[in-house]
Amino acid sequence: MAIRPFDAVLCDFDGVVKFQDLEQQAEVERAYGVEPGTVARVTGGSALVVPALTGLVTREEWLASAVPVLAELVGSSARASALTADWLAARTWADEEVLALLRRARARVPVVLVSNATSELAAHLRELELHDAFDHVVSSYDVGVAKPDPRIFEIAAGRAGVPARRCLFVDDLAENVGAARVLGMTGVVYRAPADLAAALLPLLGEAP
Repeated sequence: MAIRPFDAVLCDFDGVVKFQDLEQQAEVERAYGVEPGTVARVTGGSALVVPALTGLVTREEWLASAVPVLAELVGSSARASALTADWLAARTWADEEVLALLRRARARVPVVLVSNATSELAAHLRELELHDAFDHVVSSYDVGVAKPDPRIFEIAAGRAGVPARRCLFVDDLAENVGAARVLGMTGVVYRAPADLAAALLPLLGEAP
């Protein structure tokens, strides 16, 4: 009998499963008179971004911390808050090709979502009808550590019930994949569904 290539699939959320309309977000920013990418840069540079991802502050508190910086660019706190709200309201979707691959993998091994997330992850999963798409969900907000901290990968492997070295980890950030590989995981830097399909081929090609 062939040896299974791995015994669990650990998968990132944003940038692998879930996507947001970047062009729509850019249009929103241009409408408010700022360069595309401004909101991501300012919110990502907030001192509260890591606390928001590790359960120390709420998503609302984190976003509010960016308002004074954005207000200087758009003229008022009210406009800054409106810009942030409109930017966040851009169309969001789940990649059906990726979900189909994960469903096939899940028929053979546990599939665990591992996400650097805020307090809103559960709501986002429900909105996209993905609340039961994974065997387990490991949210940085809930467990108090975020990728690339090795502890979150260890937690995810534990939820799957397998050693770290028996996990496949897929993420769109090379830094996170590198951290998973240090623990012995098979790591894949995701760029397109073909990357996931290739990584899963040894598993999906097994005889049932």
